[in-house]
Amino acid sequence: MGSLNIGIVAHVDAGKTSLTERLLHHTGVIDQVGSVDAGSTQTDSMEMERRRGITIRSAVVSFTIDGLQVNLIDTPGHPDFIAEVERALRVLDGAVLVVSSVEGVQAQTRILMRTLTRLRIPVLIFANKIDRGGARYHELLDDIGRKLTPRRLAMSTVTGSGTAQARSIPLPLSEGERAASVADLLAEVSDTFLESYLSDTTQLTDRDYRAELVRQVRRAQVVPVYFGSAVTGEGVDDLLRAIRELLPPSAGDPSARLRASVFKIDWAPGGEKVAYARVHSGRLAAREPVDTYRRARTGGVVEGVGKVTSVRVFAHGTTTRETAAGPGDIATVYGLAQVRVGDQLGSPDGLPSGGFFAPPSLETVVRAARPEQNAQFYQHLLRLAEEDPLINVRRNETDRTISVALYGEVQREVVKGLMLDRHGIEMTFEETTTVYVEKVEGTGHGLEVIWQNEFAATVGLRIEPGAPGTGVRYRIAVEPGGLPAAFHKAIEETVRRTLRQGLFGWEVVDCVVTLTDTAYSSPITSAGDFRRLTPLVLMAALRTAGTTVHEPVNRFELEVPDDTVHAVTSRLVAARAVVDRCDTHGPVSHLQGTIPASNVHDIERQLPGLSHGEGVFVSTLTGHRRTTGTPPVRPRTDGNPLNRREYLTHVLGRG
Repeated sequence: MGSLNIGIVAHVDAGKTSLTERLLHHTGVIDQVGSVDAGSTQTDSMEMERRRGITIRSAVVSFTIDGLQVNLIDTPGHPDFIAEVERALRVLDGAVLVVSSVEGVQAQTRILMRTLTRLRIPVLIFANKIDRGGARYHELLDDIGRKLTPRRLAMSTVTGSGTAQARSIPLPLSEGERAASVADLLAEVSDTFLESYLSDTTQLTDRDYRAELVRQVRRAQVVPVYFGSAVTGEGVDDLLRAIRELLPPSAGDPSARLRASVFKIDWAPGGEKVAYARVHSGRLAAREPVDTYRRARTGGVVEGVGKVTSVRVFAHGTTTRETAAGPGDIATVYGLAQVRVGDQLGSPDGLPSGGFFAPPSLETVVRAARPEQNAQFYQHLLRLAEEDPLINVRRNETDRTISVALYGEVQREVVKGLMLDRHGIEMTFEETTTVYVEKVEGTGHGLEVIWQNEFAATVGLRIEPGAPGTGVRYRIAVEPGGLPAAFHKAIEETVRRTLRQGLFGWEVVDCVVTLTDTAYSSPITSAGDFRRLTPLVLMAALRTAGTTVHEPVNRFELEVPDDTVHAVTSRLVAARAVVDRCDTHGPVSHLQGTIPASNVHDIERQLPGLSHGEGVFVSTLTGHRRTTGTPPVRPRTDGNPLNRREYLTHVLGRG
């Protein structure tokens, strides 16, 4: 039968969940279209989603179009949940980007389209809300061409725009004056089509045009635009035909090694962990051991193994059936107690090295409102982090304070609501702070020799700066066979864990750590000797090399009315932003530049008042820059010794 995995992505309130409901209704999955306002939609199943009318976690539903099974992933639209969108993008064959015909191309829409383009994911655009007052056609197409992609192709026109009688009328590909404009667009990237179009002996048919359109859409070279209304159902049938015809079906070798991506974690009613995974190749079956691979925060790959107890494949709507999963299937997997979002099952090949979107650059200390609940509160937060690892729950082992990383105010309220709804725990948030990083300045070396320290082990480590964006790279400059594999693994894992807090307490990034010396005494030495000794050696090397603290910096784009540019620019300068480009198009000015991440939320809060409520601000983390003045210090939470005296006191219990 074949399968296709698509995502519905959009700016918040563009109507993507309503479109999902309409697609399910038109394909016979549901008898009645649910309402976001009434909380009766298929994909918003969490109580908080129904209450707030927003999508928080990705949801999967399945339907069939002319024999093709389509697994549809409905993703959040609010920018605070951009990490959830990222996880969905990794498993898609194609995407439907929903744009409101009334509000037009929003800030989040541009971010999503840039990401889809970078990943070369085939895209169809659905221009929604043609029945609403203020709906636009030509102006919207111009905005899509200017802000999203110049290679857009209108596939329908609209009559009665902005009224309840609005209708979407399909446009031909190869008739009349339109044939020439379509041919010009397709010929831009296809010499073969251009030669046929210009040939005196070849007469291109509508089938030729459509075949070339299919090829280019599947290669992410052209973006068809369909107009319609999710509320009335207008244009939805045309979109369904486009999904069936234009987007590429899933591909993969069922006889190859298993490779599957975990993009969501949920919990069964009895408390059992459920992993949602898309199978890229091979076969995922119950009662079989499965290797798991995870990218560590500081680089490297963490490997594990688990045994699958049950596999259920999406079959119709939100229902699943017990069966082995093959290439293209999306399955719920039971039995993998240690699995987390972002893990890869079966093979490490193609394991992502980084995210499409920046991780949160802000964190806040959180507490249970009732102190006696703090112990269970921490465990529940860890469980929540399995669903969203980027919240990065940290506990200070000295004063037992707990902190989480968040994108914004809406996500904070959702975390608070989930803790109350699920576990009856009221939580409080302290003031949000910036998450800095440390970078190595020079080269340092540390060495502790067997019998000269209190452990039967020798460890020597060198640390030096790495290229920006490379994370932590670990190298071995000794004979690998001179040390048991378990000892090597203990050293590397401890190196990566230790670098989560540098000399000033911040995570150390973009460095190279080299193992220069090793020795052990059989059968006395254990892996624990190397785990306890490695932090002392590494911190000694780090002190010699020195580190500097760097603050996160965002790249921003800003649209404001032309008469507000001066006031907005003045506020940006006060927020230590650097504006490096300002273009004016009619009544709107476009500004670009960089701004410290710590000042982004202040700008977002003040922008409506500075821009008559019409300003649009988009920013993404672009890197880090060195702080000036006294470096900010983060309290240590890991207990790693900074020097030998601390080592003797805290690790060995000696004064």
